Amino acid sequence: MIGIAILGCFAISMNTGGLTATQILNKAEQKLSSSTIIADVSIMIKRPKWTKTMELKTWSKGVDYAMAYVKGPEKDEGTVYLKAKNDVYNYLPKVKKTVKLPANLLSQNWMGTDMTTDDLVKLSKLTLDYEAKLSGSAQVSGRDCYVITLIPKPEADVLWGKLVLWIDKIDFIQLKTTFYDEDLDLVNTVIGGDIKNLGGKMLASKLTMIPAGKVGQSTVITYKTMKFDTPIDYSFFAKSNMPKVKP
Repeated sequence: MIGIAILGCFAISMNTGGLTATQILNKAEQKLSSSTIIADVSIMIKRPKWTKTMELKTWSKGVDYAMAYVKGPEKDEGTVYLKAKNDVYNYLPKVKKTVKLPANLLSQNWMGTDMTTDDLVKLSKLTLDYEAKLSGSAQVSGRDCYVITLIPKPEADVLWGKLVLWIDKIDFIQLKTTFYDEDLDLVNTVIGGDIKNLGGKMLASKLTMIPAGKVGQSTVITYKTMKFDTPIDYSFFAKSNMPKVKP
């Protein structure tokens, strides 16, 4: 048994080129490392009997500030979401009103998607919140990947009880993630695809979120454009600016 264990560790070390799980995760996170990110995003909600598509413009600055403007469909156009540090707001253009979202609403599905409001606006750094462990290797979308298991650190304020990531060995693109609740039951699987150059970085431009146990149900997120490190003043992420935001 000891010999098998040593052989297994040796094989993993050889496959990673000497990189630790945390170093691999850091390289994946660096793909999106930027002072700001501006993106045009399409979200398709698929259900057994219907399909809906939304168009968004999003802005983010660091991990504390994010804004999302809904461009379509027409009935939702002009709706704005803002995350400013620990507060999340929603601007409703039809009534010209801005409301602060209570914490318990952040874990509920956002506008009929399989994403929660927390998924949409919370930008956490996995290397800060989770302990990373190399679990092996596997293929996703025809690419060899490291398999990394993440367990929350005791002090981390996170939703998930465990995450498993498949990270491409060449470009360090995160190609698959499985999300588990506090009881370690599978909740969602996200699969990345359609790798392309976005803002000068090779990234998975399409993410498909598949909720566990719900046949024929998914949410497909497609990044059409991304810009990195474009200067955005902090005043842009003010609650008072939400009615003024335009795509």
